[in-house]
Amino acid sequence: MSTTPQAPAPQPAAAPVYRPHEQESVTVVSHSNLFYWWPVWAVGLIMAVATAWDGGLMAVVPPGTEAVKEIKYNGEEREAYVLPRVKNEKDTSNRVQRVDLSKPGSETVNPRIHIARNKNFGIIFCTVLMLVLIITNVPLRGMWSLVVIITIILLSVIFALAGWWEAIFTTLHYLDIRINMGGYLFISVGLMVAWALTTYIFDRNIYIVFTPGQFKVCTEVGGGEKVYDAIGLTLERQRSDLFRHYILGLGSGDLVVKTTGAQSHHFDLPNVLFISKKVQMIEELLRKRLTVDTQRA
Repeated sequence: MSTTPQAPAPQPAAAPVYRPHEQESVTVVSHSNLFYWWPVWAVGLIMAVATAWDGGLMAVVPPGTEAVKEIKYNGEEREAYVLPRVKNEKDTSNRVQRVDLSKPGSETVNPRIHIARNKNFGIIFCTVLMLVLIITNVPLRGMWSLVVIITIILLSVIFALAGWWEAIFTTLHYLDIRINMGGYLFISVGLMVAWALTTYIFDRNIYIVFTPGQFKVCTEVGGGEKVYDAIGLTLERQRSDLFRHYILGLGSGDLVVKTTGAQSHHFDLPNVLFISKKVQMIEELLRKRLTVDTQRA
């Protein structure tokens, strides 16, 4: 009598084991409002390069200087500025300092400060500065952003139908704002250095690190970390500011983290970059923790 060997019964698949060293983490960093000021130093650097490319130079003249269209200079007709005459040797209030070329080492100083001949450079820079200043200090969330946009469009149409734009542009034609290249560089480089230090060093000390089982919080620069359990954790993304979060922040947002239990906690993290992606990753971590706990049970 022969017997045929029977194949071993298939074993059920083992449930995945949760290993703490395989935890993933998501770090959420809160930035200050200075992060939104990047257009100011970026436009300032562009205006500095444009001013150098323009090639204009600035000359400072005393009051009473007159522009002369035709003057003889080296046998040629030139345009020039004529400085005012000193009326009284004792009166130095309107006296022009002249260089005595007869003295050794004396020489005239030619204009050397770079400034654009186009007045629009300074107007553009100041406009960007004012817009960023208003956007970063006047929050317009949700419906208010839409209301402002609709209001701007309606006013533009009304001004066009009333023929007011021509008068406005004629008046603005007299606006003349000029900043020399040194002014652009001083403002832009100083602001860029402060922006870089704040964004990449100081802001990174205010964060929350999420893991499947817990999260660590540091709410101030130089402060210590506090660890909380992720059970009962809720995330709330506040309504976005169209101008601040999307135009200047490139998809940033404000995040609110809450815990439940006998001692509930509330953490506000403003100006979180790529907030949609961050929230999605955190939710995946929380689901992973829930799945592991269910398999263990």
